[in-house]
Amino acid sequence: MKFTEKLERAMQRNDSLVCVGLDTDPRRIPEGISVADFNKAIIDATSDLVCAYKPNLAFYEALGDEGWDALKQTLHNIPADIPVIADAKRGDIGNTAAAYARALFDIYGFDAATVNPYLGFDSVEPFISYHDKGILILCRTSNPGSTDFQELLCQYGDGYRPLYEIVALKASTWNTHGNIGLVIGATYPEELDTIRRQHPHLPLLVPGVGAQGGDLALAVRYGIDADGRGMIINSSRQILYASTGKDFDNAARKAAAALRDEINRHRAGHTTG
Repeated sequence: MKFTEKLERAMQRNDSLVCVGLDTDPRRIPEGISVADFNKAIIDATSDLVCAYKPNLAFYEALGDEGWDALKQTLHNIPADIPVIADAKRGDIGNTAAAYARALFDIYGFDAATVNPYLGFDSVEPFISYHDKGILILCRTSNPGSTDFQELLCQYGDGYRPLYEIVALKASTWNTHGNIGLVIGATYPEELDTIRRQHPHLPLLVPGVGAQGGDLALAVRYGIDADGRGMIINSSRQILYASTGKDFDNAARKAAAALRDEINRHRAGHTTG
């Protein structure tokens, strides 16, 4: 099943745009619980409330072999009808990019991956060639340092555009298989509005709510498509560490439900289709 279809079904089934970022830091989880068991408890508590899960590979790579084992167990424990996004931010020249794509899609079985387009089309094409997988291209990221490059005005055609707009335009032209989306941070709502207006049908992965301080109401207002969906709103720390005690899974469920319900209240006021 294609990523986009799997995502749409999960969104409708769970009435949710919430993605839980499984960025699990063993220093922040209850003592005596492994990363894999912690993740399983989070998944079991939230799987009827979300549209996707998004493990950030850095947190698993940092643990060596133990981390890779935890990642494999985590992927096994996510229900098959919920898409899983590899937050890998991969981007390299052709042969290396092809190896990255094989690892993420063929070996680990992720449904989608975040991809860095800085090296251009030949660095993204090996991912795009997996027609059933989602390719979420970094466009306007949520971190403060994104302004260093992404806001730069660059010549494009007969005029000038910010680099993030050019990335979105390029991504749109590469989207011949309908499997490309964009990563746009909730911390930059005006840019989110610009990209949604220019690309009304591309799915958007939106980090930056919760701990990073993005305005959820504005993100939903500017990011949803005409059907009131089209967004994957990621939350990691706000849900994972809603409690530091043994009730962490129940607290995570309450936090995920509260976020879903708040998103849906904002969706109700802005759906046009």
